[in-house]
Amino acid sequence: MLTTTPYLRIRRPSPTAAEFTVSTLPPLTLALRTTLYAIYLLQGLLSFTILLVLYALWSQSSWWSPPSVLPAHLLRILAVLLATRVGEQAIRLSDTTPAYVLVPGCLAALYALTRRLHTEESLLVLRGLGIQTSSSKGNILAGRATTRFIPTEKIQDVLINEAFRGFGVLYYLVVVVDGEPDVVVVFPKLLPRAPVVEKVWRGVRECLYLRKAGEGAMNGNGVLDARN
Repeated sequence: MLTTTPYLRIRRPSPTAAEFTVSTLPPLTLALRTTLYAIYLLQGLLSFTILLVLYALWSQSSWWSPPSVLPAHLLRILAVLLATRVGEQAIRLSDTTPAYVLVPGCLAALYALTRRLHTEESLLVLRGLGIQTSSSKGNILAGRATTRFIPTEKIQDVLINEAFRGFGVLYYLVVVVDGEPDVVVVFPKLLPRAPVVEKVWRGVRECLYLRKAGEGAMNGNGVLDARN
């Protein structure tokens, strides 16, 4: 299995710091590492081939001119690649396929090949400093992750909220930030199960406020609040 249901990893480098990570990446065994490396290699080769097709289409078009941003030695390498068997197939494909079909198809294929196989979200808690949320982006070209840091003085509370999805109840972790009308949802993409959410909530409360999170009470709005 290349992915798994979201599960929790906890790292505590010190009593004043903790990192809670929810991921769909299974534990990296040797077999899984080998499979992932093979997939990444295949994705790289296919992406390179698609880019070569697009370059062949461009070089065969009537508006072709050597781009000034590319160094001369790179243009020579591309010319050599077009002279290979793969390059000849790319030229043949660019000649026989209309550009209005080939270009969108290549771009869609590139987008699919650069999609991440796994999703990972984390919450870093630093006592006296604040918390940082992180969520991996869906596409490799978009960067590694989206992060946000919330200073301790801006944190009003950390709560477990509930929402209805279909006929079920969904529990999720939120941070109430001073001066902001909306709460910050932790793990917004994966939305892990209630036991994981509660475990993270207790760990965050313990790390932030130097106390064991007690048996907080569920208030009338369906919020688990440690202040009770």
